[in-house]
Amino acid sequence: KRTEIRVGDLIAEGKLELSVIKPRIDEKLIAIQPIKPGSGWTISDDAYDKERIRQLNQRIAENLYKDVTSIVVIKDGRLLIEEYFNGATRDALHDTRSVGKSFASAVMGIAINDGYIKSENQTLKDFYDLTKFANHSPKKEGVTIKSLLTMSSGFNADDDDEKSPGNEENMYPTSDWVKFALDLPMDDKKEVGRTWNYFTAGVVVLGDIINKSVPAGLEKYADDRLFKPLGIEKYEWQYTPKKVPSTAGGLRMRSLDFARFGQLYKNGGAWDAAQIIPRSWVDKTFTKYLPLPFDGNGFYGYLFWNVTFDVNGKKYEAFYCTGNGGNKIYIFKDQPLVIVITATAYNKWYQHRQATYMMQRYILPAVIR
Repeated sequence: KRTEIRVGDLIAEGKLELSVIKPRIDEKLIAIQPIKPGSGWTISDDAYDKERIRQLNQRIAENLYKDVTSIVVIKDGRLLIEEYFNGATRDALHDTRSVGKSFASAVMGIAINDGYIKSENQTLKDFYDLTKFANHSPKKEGVTIKSLLTMSSGFNADDDDEKSPGNEENMYPTSDWVKFALDLPMDDKKEVGRTWNYFTAGVVVLGDIINKSVPAGLEKYADDRLFKPLGIEKYEWQYTPKKVPSTAGGLRMRSLDFARFGQLYKNGGAWDAAQIIPRSWVDKTFTKYLPLPFDGNGFYGYLFWNVTFDVNGKKYEAFYCTGNGGNKIYIFKDQPLVIVITATAYNKWYQHRQATYMMQRYILPAVIR
């Protein structure tokens, strides 16, 4: 048995060189994917840094960016980039998880404009007899639709805290998700409309309010007033145990159709000369109501998030939808861009970080003027 440390000359002198052989990547996985006919979009002829996108494709092929399934870039309302990875195709319906929450915001705005709901300042007591639920209080009766849209309703609920009574994981096994939410106590330390906590069950309540307020329920209403006007035909809702479309998330759709939703907001709520969502609702949605407690760079609107990217020393602000797995729809404020990323990195530590890296290091530098 040796007790001394033996060191070779090269190691001692710091001259040891390691050579890492990277696997050879098929050129087909790196090459820019041509946009095929039948996209439903006008194809952009704008120039962009194709080498930068090739580099991104290579990183995805090398699995340095993991579980990415698609990237779509819309510029000036035209399809500029359409890339699919890891077996995904144009017709794949992507489970973007909480991206679906932002669709609830859109349908709420439409329902208010149509007069089925008076305003986002209505309170829970306008829709429910809260005395029939546990932990009744005047504070709970004063919870507004707006506070649910901004994740500031004051319930004792926090999806980022495993010990929180209102954590979404406690909701899913129950037979009635709305009852789960409305049974929750209020948190005395939170001020309604001022304290931000991510609260999925609260968005389920929003979906239920829409469902009971509009003709024929949420599913038909969303199809008639949002999806059909956008030309979105292929999509799949997930459902609550009460068979109501789940606004918690899980709405599945093609990447190109998620891009339509993003472009609708970029257009101020208009599509093909029709005003689908009121411009005033888009403006309210894209307002920085509350700072995100874990991100000094981020804010929250009406079930949309806000971020500012720093690219080559310049700032680019966007509102966006986001979901577990690293799924994003970015709508840029001062750039003519809508960018969709879909991925299946569910519950992985890198899911959102890698989307940010792809945006900052590759996608935005490639397409920004």
